[in-house]
Amino acid sequence: MIKISEFQTKDVVNVANGKKLGNIGDIDINLQTGQINALIILGSGKVLGLFGREAETVIPWQNIVKIGADVILVRLNESE
Repeated sequence: MIKISEFQTKDVVNVANGKKLGNIGDIDINLQTGQINALIILGSGKVLGLFGREAETVIPWQNIVKIGADVILVRLNESE
C-alpha cells in the first residue's frame, strides 16, 4: 500500500523522451469505485511564480508504466 503523500514526493518521468515532468500535485479519484483515474502534475510557476502557472499535465492511470521507490515512469506522447 502507498499513501498519497508518498506519491507527491516522487519525480514523474516520461519514458517516451526521458523528460522529468515534475511532481504530483493532485490525484483524480472515482468516488464510486475508489480507483485512481489520473495523476495531475501541476505546471511550474512562470518567472519565479509571479505570473501564474503553466498548464497542468493530466496523466491517465493507464499511461503509468511503473511506480518505483523514487520515481513514477509514465508514457506520454508529445501531442498529449
